[in-house]
Amino acid sequence: MILLPDMEDTEMERRDAPRNMLANLCSQLGLLAVLAILVAAFVMFGGLRIEIALIGFALFTGLVALRPAPIAPALPETRRVVLDSPPRGADEEQMLAAMAEALGDPAMVLDQRGAVVFRNGAAIRQYPNIADDQILSLVLRDPQLLSAIEGALRDGALFSFELHQTIPNETWDRVVVAPLRLPGTDWSVASQRRLLVTFQSLTALKRVDAMRSDFIANASHELRTPLASLIGFIDTLLGPAAKDAAAREKFLGIMRGQADRMSRLIDDLLSLSRIEMYQHMRPTGTVELAGLLREVREGLQTQAAAAELQVELRLPDGPVSVTGDRSQLYEVFENLIENAIKYGAGGKSVEVELARIDRGGLHHMVSVIDHGPGVPPEHVPRMTERFYRIDAETSRKKKGTGLGLAIVKHIVQRHRGQVSIRSKLGEGLRVDVLLP
Repeated sequence: MILLPDMEDTEMERRDAPRNMLANLCSQLGLLAVLAILVAAFVMFGGLRIEIALIGFALFTGLVALRPAPIAPALPETRRVVLDSPPRGADEEQMLAAMAEALGDPAMVLDQRGAVVFRNGAAIRQYPNIADDQILSLVLRDPQLLSAIEGALRDGALFSFELHQTIPNETWDRVVVAPLRLPGTDWSVASQRRLLVTFQSLTALKRVDAMRSDFIANASHELRTPLASLIGFIDTLLGPAAKDAAAREKFLGIMRGQADRMSRLIDDLLSLSRIEMYQHMRPTGTVELAGLLREVREGLQTQAAAAELQVELRLPDGPVSVTGDRSQLYEVFENLIENAIKYGAGGKSVEVELARIDRGGLHHMVSVIDHGPGVPPEHVPRMTERFYRIDAETSRKKKGTGLGLAIVKHIVQRHRGQVSIRSKLGEGLRVDVLLP
């Protein structure tokens, strides 16, 4: 309820004020004029001395000037007017929501219980499993987050820490838990306490650091052998085989193969590093899987023909669309089918099957099956590790880098999917890619 004066009466008083002042001044001047005439008459006709007349006139003028002004009429009584305005609490909630939405980073407003009052759009996208009125520390179960929320609610202090999560992907965030001290609120009153929790992503920075260190370690290890071979052949060509045309041609061919191997290795390392850098960001595009698999098969027909293999597709009727990054999914199935062609040549066929499933939020499964010699079961769990080779010599002969399945694993994880590998000696290898 807000008190407002009667606007009509107030406007009338304001408009009449100059006129009232003028009337008062005219009344005083009229009295002085009458007095001056009387004084002059007494001096001229009554024999009144002029000095006494002037003194009397001055005294009377002073009395007129000191006469109190007429009292202005009292302002009308203030009226009580009820305005249809939202209550204070609604204003505060709208202000907090607008402030959180204006932040570019994920932000949440918590109440005195630590429950979520509001989430901005960035927080909804990053944490879709958190709903309004949920206790935040019960959903993001981290001891530092729990301690920060309790401390901020208790003491009204700001807390900042680094939150490291490994599920569903490894991420790092700088979390700031700050008290919101609104004007007119008392922090000692529990019901008036509010917290602002913001999440600033550090994942890209962490991945860049890891990428740099991993690239140096992996490159120095894997490039050592081809570089040693190149140096050895160059020294031979500069020395004993300097004038041997046949040896020169042979060595140059080997050197070209080693250079190609280094080029493929560097390309795969860079590809894996790029995938890991953005692994925490879920793709938003739409991919038609059946058409993509047809395109991959067409691109590998030359290799399949050289290996005397047939790549057989078994696809459902109609289009099958998933949310994903088309270029990365192309790389996944290209790697899998190419591996099946390289290492499963004894079976004379490679089968690629797309099926609809319903398995814990995963709805599509692409299976790549070869009928080659297979892999001993003890090697299967480690096949997606970087540079893991069951037979290093065979892998080098087939121009493998040891990174293909590692790339597949990281791309599928970015798409919130799963990779399953099954194999037995003499029964070939089966790789299933499950996608949401």
